[in-house]
Amino acid sequence: MKKIFGLTFLTAGFFLHAQNIGNSPYAAFGLGDTQYENNVEISSMGGISTAYVSDINNSFNFANPANNKNLELTSFKLEATNENNIFKSNYNNVDVKKHSTYLSNISIAFPLSPKMKFGIGYQPYSSKRYNMLMTKTQPDGSMDINSFHGEGTLNNVQAAASYTIIPELSIGIKANYYFGNLYDINELTNSTAELVNGYETRNEIKNFNFTFGANYQKTFWNDHKLTIGATSTLGNTSTMKTEFLNSTYYYNSKNEKMYESVIDKQSFESKNLIPMEMSFGVGYGNANKWFVGTQVDYEKGENILYLGKPFAYQDSYKFAAGGWVLPNYNNFRNYFSRVIYRFGAYYEKGNLRINDKNINAFAVTAGASLPFKNNSINKMSSIDLGIEIGKRGTVENYLISQTFFNLKIGINFADKWFGKRLYN
Repeated sequence: MKKIFGLTFLTAGFFLHAQNIGNSPYAAFGLGDTQYENNVEISSMGGISTAYVSDINNSFNFANPANNKNLELTSFKLEATNENNIFKSNYNNVDVKKHSTYLSNISIAFPLSPKMKFGIGYQPYSSKRYNMLMTKTQPDGSMDINSFHGEGTLNNVQAAASYTIIPELSIGIKANYYFGNLYDINELTNSTAELVNGYETRNEIKNFNFTFGANYQKTFWNDHKLTIGATSTLGNTSTMKTEFLNSTYYYNSKNEKMYESVIDKQSFESKNLIPMEMSFGVGYGNANKWFVGTQVDYEKGENILYLGKPFAYQDSYKFAAGGWVLPNYNNFRNYFSRVIYRFGAYYEKGNLRINDKNINAFAVTAGASLPFKNNSINKMSSIDLGIEIGKRGTVENYLISQTFFNLKIGINFADKWFGKRLYN
């Protein structure tokens, strides 16, 4: 099978049939386009979560399950993301715009006791949806046709619990369940040939792993706080079933496969599907006024079968910084003084390497939590808004540069839904 990670696949095929591809051409590789922490609150601060403990009592941190000692209300969140991308390449100086909107987060969290908090949620982990075509005219006038198609979504359901050992020290654990199906097929033929040669890969994924978190927060004079946090995700307990099929066939007038002849058929099982991850963060702030933090994330590269051949993810690193400002939460005469304003930025050395180039990304982020009218800080439901502007990839070596502008919106209903009634 020919090597497909070059100019003709990533660039020519993408721009010829861009209207059918998913949000990123890089989603064609491996598990697809991975979605990181989709929480509007955290993504608006560059993705900092490891040392972020919300001062507001209505927010649950799934990324570091140890960081939830201040949760006092039941929090129900529903969030969506609108992605807007511009893809450019030096190949024929073309550019393509793509848009999509999807549900990015559903969660509910509540305190079990003053020291123990619990939350459960759903987020998409990765997705792929692409349809590419490459053609090449031969000297005899015939045309080689090479097509690529992929689809599928990998979902993540997570349940997390945190426990405060002493006021300064908390620990947490999160169970992650991944499930979904991913499908890729590469078809080769010639305009003078009746048969098509297809290379097909199907992945069925049902996988558990666990995230462990720890947090230390020291309060100094005048409510200033230093926070240190760390997480580690490991322990793939299930397997991914992969079926690879190499066959020849032809399509009838109804676009149905006919007279399929199997050349090679194999089945595999692998355990290292979801990469091991680690994160370390430090933050400093003034309670209910402001916070700034930074963190570094590491993700170990893994191998996955793609169109019958091993595909290697590289080790990746992400550096992020961000924070928030709350002007005056007690000023009910000025609504905007009770809005939480968020800001951040990140740089990521990505896990893809194509045509001897790392596919890296950087972005700046911003957002705001808009409290419902007349809500106090101790019982604050809110509308959360976020934006992310950045760039991924490069036009060097005939690759694709992706400029993205993502909008995020969420609603957080917070109340003491499961609290004991004190008065009749």
